[in-house]
Amino acid sequence: MWFLLKVTILLLTLAGVRGQGPASDGPTVDDLLDKCVAGLHHKGRPGPEGTLYGQCTPWRERVCCRGNVTEQIHNKPLFPYNFDWHHCGNLSDACLQMFLQDMCFYECSPNQGPWIIKVENQGISERVANLPLCASDCHQWWQACKDDMTCSDGWGWPNTFNWTSGVNQCLPGNECKTFTEYFHNATNFCQNIWKNSYKVVDDSEPCLKQWFDGTQGNPNTAVARQRAEEIVNGAAGARPSLYLGVLGGMMAVAYTLV
Repeated sequence: MWFLLKVTILLLTLAGVRGQGPASDGPTVDDLLDKCVAGLHHKGRPGPEGTLYGQCTPWRERVCCRGNVTEQIHNKPLFPYNFDWHHCGNLSDACLQMFLQDMCFYECSPNQGPWIIKVENQGISERVANLPLCASDCHQWWQACKDDMTCSDGWGWPNTFNWTSGVNQCLPGNECKTFTEYFHNATNFCQNIWKNSYKVVDDSEPCLKQWFDGTQGNPNTAVARQRAEEIVNGAAGARPSLYLGVLGGMMAVAYTLV
């Protein structure tokens, strides 16, 4: 009986200690927030940047891109990934501006850390997945582009274009049609244009904005922190149940020895 009591006290103590905070081998909240995507043009960590260009300006105070990158996004047609926006004739100015805004968000936002995942594809090691995009932003993007033309129902998939020339071209047999004909609605468009990088959520829920007034602060910071805390607390919460499971097994063994 004394053996059983000692085992019980020991494992309950261990489970209690393990439940006090994040797992030692997992990321901290600061790890998740102080992180940029390991992309071709991203900084290693977010920080201030003296000058950003055009639609990338809101992130100047804390940013994952450099000023020269933002200038090239606006002025160098195939930068940064040799992607031709105009593969089915020229996009409208309104639609092109929305895709440039999306590119600024991807290259510059310091708030993507909680949604970064590891991948092994075409020389990249990380990407974002299911990042919560505010429905109002998605709707604005869709309204600007729904009548423009493309020949693919997903630009983020390597097999949806012919890349043999080094620049994306329509695959043989893929017709140029409107975005509406390929994607049908705003949610499907925003979630599939870049291979599930985004998940559209109602504006009443925590969500990220692709555009905001940088002089009023970055509204995405609080959303990213909330998600980072959920991830870390979730990892910590899994530990007590693990140790209580071990406790149950040990107690069952101990009872057979009494």
